[in-house]
Amino acid sequence: MKKTPVDVLRSIEILSSLSREELDSFYSLMNTEEYCKGQTLFNEGDTGEIMYIVISGAVSISVNLPNGKVLEIAEITEGNFFGEMSIFDSAVRSATCSPKCNTKVLSLKADVFYEFIKNKPEAGINIMHRMLNIITMRLKKTGAFLSDMVTWGEQARTRAITDDFTGLYNRRFLDEAIEDRIAGAIVKGHPLSIVMIDLDHFGTLNNEYGQDLGDKVILSIIPIFRKLFRKEDILARYGGDEFTFLLPGTTGAKAKDLCSKLVREIRKINLLENLGGSLKKVTASIGIACFPDHAGSASRIKERADQALYKAKEAGRDTVVLWTN
Repeated sequence: MKKTPVDVLRSIEILSSLSREELDSFYSLMNTEEYCKGQTLFNEGDTGEIMYIVISGAVSISVNLPNGKVLEIAEITEGNFFGEMSIFDSAVRSATCSPKCNTKVLSLKADVFYEFIKNKPEAGINIMHRMLNIITMRLKKTGAFLSDMVTWGEQARTRAITDDFTGLYNRRFLDEAIEDRIAGAIVKGHPLSIVMIDLDHFGTLNNEYGQDLGDKVILSIIPIFRKLFRKEDILARYGGDEFTFLLPGTTGAKAKDLCSKLVREIRKINLLENLGGSLKKVTASIGIACFPDHAGSASRIKERADQALYKAKEAGRDTVVLWTN
């Protein structure tokens, strides 16, 4: 069943505490606007007095660099809000916002929002409180490297979110992405699988053959990852020989099929053959859990995947385990 704008609003964290009557009242104050790719909602430097919530599609938030180029610093997808600083202090827009595809948004003027607070103070203050918490989290996540992004451009942005050695996403990006992708899965009603991978006996491999060969083993696996998984999947090196993948729109059964192919491909790596050590093959243990089948939150789905990985190791390693309740 296609979701109505009110259904989308109900799933948004800042509005999650509102009653149906309060939600309907809030929705009645908003305007529905549709934009095509190539249009602009607002430009960097414009005076702001409107916040937006994306109902469908996606928008790009970008800034102008000193060298004249434009850098995208965020993508706002369905169920998320932006332009919120206009609600607090009519701040000048610090970035440009443009649709990345045909996009529908709900807009809310600051004076209308304050009228809502006047008429329904408890609901309005609750929204403000939740909004401020989310804004604070956004600033904490981006503040550490935003100045480098603006100064050095896309190269600095890439360094901030990727693992230098493998080119995969890094742990910091993954930890942030899990929350975002789960929220997106909730809004869209789609599954999301999380995959945890450990290379088997990697400590022994490094001790017997040296770290250089261990590095070669890790690098030999990366092309296999990229061959089997999609561009929209998030492939991250969690640390050392540990990897975690997020597979949006992928059921647990489909994820298990992909990972079974993965363990077969990893077995074909021949870097350990004829070296005289105790390890002859490169193998991996994999645990999988799926939202919403196995858990309803990011923390629980990670826990389930980790438990499935433990079961894979208990089963003798070189295998894939999908969490079962």
